[in-house]
Amino acid sequence: MRRAPWWVYLIAAVGVTVIVLPPLALVLKTPWDTFVAQVTSQSSREALRLSLQTSAATTGLCVLLGVPMAVVFSRHDGLLVRVLRSLVLLPLVLPPVVGGLALLYTFGKLGILGQPMREAGIDIAFTTTAVILAQTFVALPFLVISVEGALRSAGTRYEEVAATLGASPTRVLWKVTIPLIAPSVLAGLVLSFARALGEFGATITFAGNAPGVTRTAPLAIYVDAIDDPQRAIPMSIVLVLISLVVVVGVHSRRKAVGS
Repeated sequence: MRRAPWWVYLIAAVGVTVIVLPPLALVLKTPWDTFVAQVTSQSSREALRLSLQTSAATTGLCVLLGVPMAVVFSRHDGLLVRVLRSLVLLPLVLPPVVGGLALLYTFGKLGILGQPMREAGIDIAFTTTAVILAQTFVALPFLVISVEGALRSAGTRYEEVAATLGASPTRVLWKVTIPLIAPSVLAGLVLSFARALGEFGATITFAGNAPGVTRTAPLAIYVDAIDDPQRAIPMSIVLVLISLVVVVGVHSRRKAVGS
């Protein structure tokens, strides 16, 4: 393998340091003598439980909504589809707080959908449902872009063969398309879960910060950091470890599929 110029390695080392050093600083500053007590306290367990539950529900929604969207986007390339695709992927670059505000003016008490829903006795804003909706808003594009890329790479030749043999479009989807892109669906699923688990801005704007109802682990870390930054470290370490497992799992899966 041909080596790159020496200065490329130097710049790469600086980049790695910028990314690796902050989590390492957390580890070095962690109060290990009180770590277990803090992460197992009632408030921490409550926040982590809510995060895991809402993230799991969000992941299910992402699969339910994202796979069909990815199939449509990969099969059509008209102007309308390109515009819709850009809008669907907008949360990837949109500040989460702006996303939360948009959700608030859509599903909030005075929102374009929230007001008639409220008259029907349905309230979403500042509930656990709002947490799931906010997480879905920011996490869904990760699954869509992962699955769409896999569909475009796979092409349609196997589906066309199945269709010529008499398989219906639905049967082709379930028996050919989905198994073919299963590794990418799994990767998108894991990334969506991780993104939902770490969501903060849209959640606090649209769902609030009520303990046991909408206070997820990132929000609990934020509250602790305001009062005492040292208290926020143990829960931060837990989320770092979960995120690390996700990254390693996705990377290993892709490497295995590639080989």
